[in-house]
Amino acid sequence: MRVLTEPHHTISLPEGILCYELCGNEFAYNLLALAMKDCLRLLLVGLPEETVEFGYSHLLDLTLDKEGVEKIDERRVVSAIAFAPDTSLNSTPKSVTLCAARWDTMDIFRTDLSQFNTVNKLRGHKDYINDMAWVCEGSLLASVSDDFTCRFWNTADQQNVLTYRLTSAGMSVKAHPDDPSKVLVAEKKGIIRLYNVNTKQAVISVQSPKFPLMSADWALSNRYFITALAGGDVVTWDLNRPVVPADVKQVHEDGGRAVRFAPGSSEMVLASIGRPDVTLKVFAAKSTMPLVEANLKTFGGMAWHQRLPYISAVSDRDLHFWKVQMK
Repeated sequence: MRVLTEPHHTISLPEGILCYELCGNEFAYNLLALAMKDCLRLLLVGLPEETVEFGYSHLLDLTLDKEGVEKIDERRVVSAIAFAPDTSLNSTPKSVTLCAARWDTMDIFRTDLSQFNTVNKLRGHKDYINDMAWVCEGSLLASVSDDFTCRFWNTADQQNVLTYRLTSAGMSVKAHPDDPSKVLVAEKKGIIRLYNVNTKQAVISVQSPKFPLMSADWALSNRYFITALAGGDVVTWDLNRPVVPADVKQVHEDGGRAVRFAPGSSEMVLASIGRPDVTLKVFAAKSTMPLVEANLKTFGGMAWHQRLPYISAVSDRDLHFWKVQMK
């Protein structure tokens, strides 16, 4: 019998949350960006371990322009958000830079949360953008798309400076602070490659035993571990021994949507969202018993807090937080 876990904390908003991101930077780790229908809403969340009581404050709404997309609602919807590594709430003035993907276009927002706001567009993809990541210590932005490409952008002049041709849709792109010249690129047909951006060469690749691959991640706590959600299985590799997966776990019987490593745990803890219904599961890599299992009303993404053991996920108008008991 399934035992569902109630969220410990919830942010409720008056309209549906389409997707969101929780900043992972040292000086802005409580900063949230939530994609609403017409804006990106920036919130600052406070968890009980830091502020005694759970709460949040509204910082700013960044308006999403409707240029060229008034009659095509699906092209207005934000599908992915990525904070730049130089985002800081401790600087004077404050500095927030983030990218939002909408169909085949990306908007780069820069704001001081006061009077200064700019937005620049990145255009070049020919189809839906699935994921983005700031790479090479923030000097470039990488994006993957259904157009079978991974593109790298110089955001200072909005130029596409490098393109990798893929063999299927690009589903995930990730960077790692301990290996800044490398980029993880995961394809829908199950291939995951690590590219060296400096040499423009693939340095290692692995193949998932199942497909479609819908999501992949790179463990911050150990750069030799990567994971993917493919065909409902969570597949994890140790890149020291990449030929055979280190672990294959059936988690979602009817397929998955997203998988993420916990950032600071000494043991490998992962969270995933998949079907049937829309189900969040959190589990230790060596266990089949979920640490957290919860039903969601909609899929709008998930994110770990960078300092505290919380996993968060969207459920329609709510953003829920679960505290995870882990080592």
